Amino acid sequence: MEISEVEKEKSHIIVEIIQYIPNAVLSKTILKKLTGNITVSSFDAGEELAEKTSPFDNYIQIIDGTAEIIINEITHKLTLGQGIIIPAHSKHCFNANVQFKMLSTIIKSGYED
Repeated sequence: MEISEVEKEKSHIIVEIIQYIPNAVLSKTILKKLTGNITVSSFDAGEELAEKTSPFDNYIQIIDGTAEIIINEITHKLTLGQGIIIPAHSKHCFNANVQFKMLSTIIKSGYED
């Protein structure tokens, strides 16, 4: 599967890169490298991503709407402009009580220590 990244050396408005799709969660890769990736996602109201864990820290920033993020059974409500780090190996999930868009940044290097 080929990963389609955002065009380099071309300015963009991050919130406009991805649209809302009814009854869906949509993601688009901004940048993908062996050492990490940046992804933008949109969640329609009522959608969720099931609980999972990742071996890397993940920085989440809300770029539209309001999100509910549950990390290790603690609920965090984030609004436009707010961010949170999901620690490596933490159980987490996302709930869209209303539509929201988020930017996710994962850095895979630095875990060798």
